[in-house]
Amino acid sequence: MTDEPEEIGRQLVAILPNLRRFAISLCRSRDVADDLVQAACERALAGRFEAGTRFDAWMLRILRNLWIDHIRKQSTAGQQEDIDQRQDIVGASGERDVEARLTLNRVALAVTELPDDQREVMLLVCVEDLSYKAAADVLGIPIGTVMSRLARARKNLAEATGME
Repeated sequence: MTDEPEEIGRQLVAILPNLRRFAISLCRSRDVADDLVQAACERALAGRFEAGTRFDAWMLRILRNLWIDHIRKQSTAGQQEDIDQRQDIVGASGERDVEARLTLNRVALAVTELPDDQREVMLLVCVEDLSYKAAADVLGIPIGTVMSRLARARKNLAEATGME
């Protein structure tokens, strides 16, 4: 794999939806998520990609580190707008759609109530489809810790949502 800006640019375009989804799950604000993704792309283009590393894991780690930096800065700043409190988001009509949306909201709420360490592992492995090893690399923790956090996250989600 080459670290030429053109090749990195192509890979960035391909991974943008995954980066945005992960960013939204971390910060729960589409505006902040877009800013994080943009900053991650800028950092990737300015940085050096090491051959032998998964590009998606590298980008997700950059994004997560930017989020941690953002949290640290926010501790002295004001409050953020929570996406869950936006009343102007329009949903589809119909009983089936409403039922599906309620289920989705229940699961989304249960995910947000997971401890941060469990939520991060759940999103990296189940949503971003990273291997346990890649998730461990992104988070800087052992694979065994990824596995135990994921098991606890799944158990907590099942209990919170009433699903088996």
